[in-house]
Parts: sequence; C-alpha cells; structure tokens
Amino acid sequence: MRAIGFQSPHPNGRAPTLQDIVLPDPVPTGRDILVEIRAISVNPVDVKMRAGARPAPGEYRVLGWDAAGIVRAIGPLVRDFAIGDEVFYAGDLQRPGTNAERHLVDERIVGRKPQSLDWAQAAALPLTALTAWEMLFDRLEIRRDVPGTHPSLLIIGGAGGVGSMAIQLARALTDITVIATASRPETKDWVQGLGAHHVIDHRKPLAPQAAALETGAPGYVFSTTATTQHYADIIELLAPQGHFGVIDDPTELNAIALKRKSLSLHWESMFTRSLFTTADMDHQGKILNEIASLIDARRLRTTLGEHFGLINAENLQHAHALIESGRARGKIVLEGFPSGEDGA
Repeated sequence: MRAIGFQSPHPNGRAPTLQDIVLPDPVPTGRDILVEIRAISVNPVDVKMRAGARPAPGEYRVLGWDAAGIVRAIGPLVRDFAIGDEVFYAGDLQRPGTNAERHLVDERIVGRKPQSLDWAQAAALPLTALTAWEMLFDRLEIRRDVPGTHPSLLIIGGAGGVGSMAIQLARALTDITVIATASRPETKDWVQGLGAHHVIDHRKPLAPQAAALETGAPGYVFSTTATTQHYADIIELLAPQGHFGVIDDPTELNAIALKRKSLSLHWESMFTRSLFTTADMDHQGKILNEIASLIDARRLRTTLGEHFGLINAENLQHAHALIESGRARGKIVLEGFPSGEDGA
C-alpha cells in the first residue's frame, strides 16, 4: 500500500523529511478494523511528532490521526462494524498513522461517518470534535453553574480546529454565552459565523476586554493555544470558583496562582483513553456517533478550512508548514491517493 513516512525527525524549513513510500498491507486482529482511507486532515500533533519522533533505524514512521474511509476487513472480536461501513475517527498515538491507503484502528474509538458530508468534510472533524467535546463536557462540565456568574465561556484560539468545534458544541448543546478570541478580520468573521456571541483580540490583553463585556467575569476558560502568554490574564479574568481548561503545551504553569480564587485546572488529551485503554474507551466512538447525528441534523457543520489536494508527501509537507505558521483557519484536509503503479 502507498503511505507517507519519514526516517529522521526535522522541523519544517529544513531538508524535506516526508517521503512517498510503499508498505505491506496491515491485517486486523482482535477488535481492529481495517479502513481504506479516503481522506485525512492535518493537526498540530502531526507537526510535533514529525519534529521530535525518531523511528527505529531503517524503519519509517507514518503520521496522521484524523481519517474518513471504508471498512475493508475486521478482526474476529469486532462487534459494531461490518465490511463496507463508512467511518471516521482520530486514531491512536501508539500505532502507525492514517497517512496510508489502509489503516488499522480499534473499533471502540471509531464512529459512523456523517451521511450528509463528503469524505474531506468528514475527515476534518474527529480529533478536534473529540477534544472539544471531552474538554467542555467531560472535564470542564460547562453545564454546571459557577455561583454568582452569568453562564459564559471564553475560548482562546477560536478560529483553530478545536476552537471552531468548541464554539459550535457550546452553542448547539447549551445556553452558555460564548466569547472567542481572534485577531484578523477573516478569523473574526469565521468565529462569528460559527456562533460566537462576542469576539475579543488575543493580540491585546484579554482581561480588560473581557471585563468590558456585559456578561461579567466568565466562569469557564478553554485555552487551546498560547496559554503561557495569556496565563496571568486568564487568572485575572476568570470568576472566583471558575474552571480553566488547557490543551496546548505551556512552558510552565504555576498552579499556586489559582489558589486565591479557588480556580480548578483541567487538562485534556484526546489520546488518553486509547493510550491507557481506559474502561470507558468506547465513549469516544459514542461521541463521534453523536457528532455525526448533530451534523446530519444540521446543528453542527464541518470545520474544513482548506483542501490541499491528494494525499502525498509534497502536499503533506505544505500542510505541515501552514500549521507551523499559526495562520491556519479551520482544518487542512487531503483526499485520495495519486494513481499509478504503487504496489497497492
């Protein structure tokens, strides 16, 4: 099968590291399903892994987590899927990735593809939708009240993939007021189009902008990016007994600073359930099925931002570069493999 991999880690801007390669077809066992990949999307985790992961000597590392495709074979213990089912999912950090024609994934973290979306639109969703859902409802629990506050949520990085899904989920499933950050005219338009009630500029101090809103101090902050830069502002603007969620990689977080206001800190990693094979691992498949239902009911929409063409090393390298630039809006998607002799 055709795939894209690398043998030595490098950040973008150096010698190209991603290569078009041919690998053996994987074979499903246990609860694995074998998926014929139709479309993928690119996430910051792809860039981090390309820059830092080192495969064993002589071997290739295949990246990629988001995917949409068709089930072509199943393991003997699979219960929920059959050959021919159309699926979407976000994969597992410990296994080869979705930048390949065929991919093995545990059925418990897979959902049924939204019927109303094409392959590219569906591939844009899983990782960001799972991350946003788990942070909002499993970690922050935004449906609970913070005493003395108007229900409001500040999302830092509202135009990114996770922020774009968090805005929509908060609007679709709660009555909370959503405040999103964006700095450019096109990203401000984007977050407003997704349903943000208010937009503030993350290039300026956040606390005074939040204080100027009629909503009062928010009870929840979801920081998707630049947490180190905004940390002091976040503590200042959050309501006492508020809740603070983080998904990026701050250089440091002084938790002592949260004590005075009794603020709670919540980490979210979408890969935790698969990484530790948790007892509720199948919750991710259920979330994706709920996302698909909301999409088909037109209560959510895809966050596809840019389509970079076929799935090959050159196009993936360009996608990684845009992710690293910090100027991506929504999700970058690639679809289909080049035709020709490939060993497939």
